[in-house]
Amino acid sequence: MTVMPVVAATDGSGESLRAVEWAAREAALHGVPLRIVSAASLPKMVMLPLRPEHDAVLGYVREHRDRILAAAAARAAGIAPGLLIETVPLEGPAAQAVAGGGPGALMLVTGSRGLGGLAATVLGSVARYAAAHAPCPVVVVRDASAAAHRLVAIGVGDLDDCAASLAFAFEEAALRQASLLAIHAWHAPQAGSSRAGTLCPPPALPVAAAGAARELALLLERWREKYPGVPVSQDVVYGYPGRALAGLSARADLVVIGRHPRLPGPGSVRHAVLNHAHGPVAIVPPAWAGSPLPLGRRAGMRRDDRASSRKPPLVLAEDD
Repeated sequence: MTVMPVVAATDGSGESLRAVEWAAREAALHGVPLRIVSAASLPKMVMLPLRPEHDAVLGYVREHRDRILAAAAARAAGIAPGLLIETVPLEGPAAQAVAGGGPGALMLVTGSRGLGGLAATVLGSVARYAAAHAPCPVVVVRDASAAAHRLVAIGVGDLDDCAASLAFAFEEAALRQASLLAIHAWHAPQAGSSRAGTLCPPPALPVAAAGAARELALLLERWREKYPGVPVSQDVVYGYPGRALAGLSARADLVVIGRHPRLPGPGSVRHAVLNHAHGPVAIVPPAWAGSPLPLGRRAGMRRDDRASSRKPPLVLAEDD
């Protein structure tokens, strides 16, 4: 069976090195190798034809990239002794090169911003592009901590189309010996004016919330049976989903949202969570199917057996 590694991208920045540390812990948790990648690309002004210094500059950039990879590998080895680590140099524009390294990966881990970041709230170009285009799950690490909260927070948007995502969520919670919190949130437009000029009353929110809560409970009940060791809770929230999930990230080991199949670009929920989260956020592409084993075989596996199953920590949530 082909081993699916955890892939971590680095550019030598503090943000990316924290992402490498998180990826090393995650690879050790799943019992898979860690692959660290870094891209060497020249500024556009240097890539003009007939510039005699082009080769010299490119050589320097590649040497710098190789030093970055070596330092990141040493950092990862200190975090997870005995972990199998490989480094892979990439060529070309960083965002496209890193996102293109996703096929065959358990997940792709990046920092929230790199050396080009201007502020803590600005999502880096590599993280933004990978989250929107990578073929595998992408984990963007913000303010990562080694402390375990024992909680996996899940945004469930479409209650009719999240079975695979919930399977990933329960598996990740089981691996971490954590509880699972499923959040369903929505935001309705503000009340408008009637023909008489008075404000229309808001919709029957309590009734809608009760209905959503019942549907979510029925959905989760099937997964409780498959993962009886995972404590499960749920919450139905009236408000912006992005704000609710970003707030949860402060007390969760992992918050996971989905990438809307019809919106490959920056969905509003994804954009809000990635820019304001306080911890790691995982984004799953719509067609991801990383597990080679049926769900029923994974539910009762011992931890030592899971190294051969290579399941990604993903959860699907509504993206806009």
